[in-house]
Amino acid sequence: MVRIGYTMMTEQAGPRELVAHVVRAGEAGFDFSVTSDHSFPWLASQGHAPYAWSVLGAAAQATSRIPLMTYVTCPTFRYHPAVVAQKAATVQLLSGGRFRLGLGSGENLNEHVVGGGWPSVDVRHEMLEEAVEIIRALFGGGHVNHRGTHFDVESARLWDVPDEPPPIGVAVSGRRSCALAGRLADLVIATEPKAELLDAFDRHGGQGKPRVGQLPVCYDPDREAAVARAHDQFRWFGNGWKVNSELPHPDSFASATQFVRPEDVAASIPCGRDPADFVEAVRPYAEAGFTEIALVQIGGESQPAYLDWSEKTLLPALRDAFGGPDGR
Repeated sequence: MVRIGYTMMTEQAGPRELVAHVVRAGEAGFDFSVTSDHSFPWLASQGHAPYAWSVLGAAAQATSRIPLMTYVTCPTFRYHPAVVAQKAATVQLLSGGRFRLGLGSGENLNEHVVGGGWPSVDVRHEMLEEAVEIIRALFGGGHVNHRGTHFDVESARLWDVPDEPPPIGVAVSGRRSCALAGRLADLVIATEPKAELLDAFDRHGGQGKPRVGQLPVCYDPDREAAVARAHDQFRWFGNGWKVNSELPHPDSFASATQFVRPEDVAASIPCGRDPADFVEAVRPYAEAGFTEIALVQIGGESQPAYLDWSEKTLLPALRDAFGGPDGR
């Protein structure tokens, strides 16, 4: 059984639109939702970057069923981990227990805005591990004092604490992050359908925990229009995370992808309106062992049509192929 999710991609729509989209996603039957957390879009053509936590608060009030999740928040540069703990606890309360806190070591694209440079990946992992320790301690409800390698916390406390703290997910892309996630996380997050990532997560303590993947798709009745939009807004996706985490600006991504052709993008992202193409794109994630897959429809203005099509065509096709919470 695979749960199918909807992505509120803050890089491609404004805050009011994002909330309207996730309301419709819940009505259409998506099993959960995730939200990106950016200061910049990947490419200027995407055109947006509202504050994800305000969007989440509004979405928590505008919806009643669909689960919410950050995919992902970096708790180490723009945000101090004590602030992330307060935000996450508040969204958990506002949503009635529907929130999961997805965390990652960050991308230079977003975190450079506060200055301080961009350290090596091993330092970023150290920072993430320390941040998770602080967040979990604050979720416990008591006063927290912490003197660490990267963070200090002075007599902090959360005064509004949910009965059930938000589960914490950690994004992985390689051996070190998988080991960290296996030790610290309640679920694992990845954007590539690699079984070896899940195997490494399991070896370090992740057995039996949810594993959430993400896949870009581009629905449009006109396949050529879908390919053109995917190329315009999502050609960066094929760089891989080792590259994507390091580049500092949308202009950098434009330069790094200047030779990517539309046909290259169409080879890795399902485009058009044939649900069979979308099913086959999801299949590697299901076969690798992912239990949840969040789809990213490319293009903010295309969301209403995509959600209507998903309700009538895509979600039934995916549940016929991979099962679903409704038992089909």
